[in-house]
Amino acid sequence: MVKRIVVTSKASGLIAELKSVHGPLMFHQSGGCCDGSQPMCFKEGEFIIGGSDVCLGEADGCKFYMNADQFEYWKHTQLILDVTPGRGSSFSLEIPLGVRFFIQSRVFTDEESAWLEAHAPVPKGN
Repeated sequence: MVKRIVVTSKASGLIAELKSVHGPLMFHQSGGCCDGSQPMCFKEGEFIIGGSDVCLGEADGCKFYMNADQFEYWKHTQLILDVTPGRGSSFSLEIPLGVRFFIQSRVFTDEESAWLEAHAPVPKGN
């Protein structure tokens, strides 16, 4: 099985910490400028998912959404959710902790891309 989103151990630890404080979580990456291009973490349901959002899968049990226009640029890559020191200026839950989520990526192999096309269509919205 090929996943569109994977999580580093550092990000996994932060997600667990945030879940213990806030309960179920979700991620959204809009593709806007500046901090809007970074993944943002919210309490599940606090960010309204629109018809132009795509669910890429789950990051440690948290649904991960991306704007469909942004997904067109990233669909050939596996996203790697990670954490780095520093404060962003978004409303993401980790910001008060002095860290922020960020995305690294790697290009899918031809075989992985073919598998994704055949077996894992990306659902829209919820």
